[in-house]
Amino acid sequence: MSAKNYSLGQVGDYEIKQLKVFKTVVDCGGFSAAETSLNIGRSTISLHISNLESRLNLVLCKRGRGGFSLTEEGVIIYKMTENLIESLDAFRTTVNNLNASLTGKLRIALSDKVSLDPRSHFPELIQRFSLAASEVSITTNVSSMSNIERMILNDEADVGFIPYHRKLDGLDYVHLYRDDCYLYCGKNHPLATMSKMEQSAEADSYPATHAGLKPHEAVSDQISHMKLTAISYFYDSRLALILSGQYIGFLPEQYAQAYLESGDIVAVAPDDRSYTLGVAVICKKTTQPNKPRELFLKVLHQTVEELAVAPY
Repeated sequence: MSAKNYSLGQVGDYEIKQLKVFKTVVDCGGFSAAETSLNIGRSTISLHISNLESRLNLVLCKRGRGGFSLTEEGVIIYKMTENLIESLDAFRTTVNNLNASLTGKLRIALSDKVSLDPRSHFPELIQRFSLAASEVSITTNVSSMSNIERMILNDEADVGFIPYHRKLDGLDYVHLYRDDCYLYCGKNHPLATMSKMEQSAEADSYPATHAGLKPHEAVSDQISHMKLTAISYFYDSRLALILSGQYIGFLPEQYAQAYLESGDIVAVAPDDRSYTLGVAVICKKTTQPNKPRELFLKVLHQTVEELAVAPY
């Protein structure tokens, strides 16, 4: 196709629809793979792409025996399409948030076990928010704290509940509570029958499980000399490794309490082996209006104050 004296002109709904089809084809890796996502046949997809190429006066992709691939122009149009769709979504979100009625969605991302920890008051928060904004749909997701930070900063989530391990400039924090974390071993582990003094001296020589993330200073002081041989971010899987009797590891005291009382695990040198881990609610610093998020944060502040949860 020749670009000589060509002018695209105005872009309308039909072109945007074709661009979305093009983006889906690229994301799926080809025409056949995109059929399920688009819920249309391969011939229809091919027609959309051909019409788009004619409209843009560009060859966007190569398809044939060699498989599906983008041309140089196709790579550029794909990136521009991503930006266009993101801008349209942002525009739609802003208009919805400026609307008089409180609608839309609230996306909440939580770290391991926070939602059912009574100190987070998460069920109470959801109850109060839902009564005040019954038409807002709520989506919850559980992930690692670093991924939750990324989701908030990239506008993939509105509010996050995470262990407080660092302060990022682009985020606001509401501190909820803190966990005292202790080192534990299974009841059949060699450390279980040692004295506290012996445990303190011997703990670093046994295989340990840890979260696998860069720790903050208090955690680093505790684990830097340990024999870290197993990575397990989530508490349930970390506890399972500890219960196996093959690994030792840190857990929040409240989470471990029931297993400690049953005798399935034993605290290792609790006077020496512990650190404090805070839990905070995070959201992105932004001037972009988001009424569901603003209401949730208002409810959060009211709930924390009313239930006398002091910040750490």
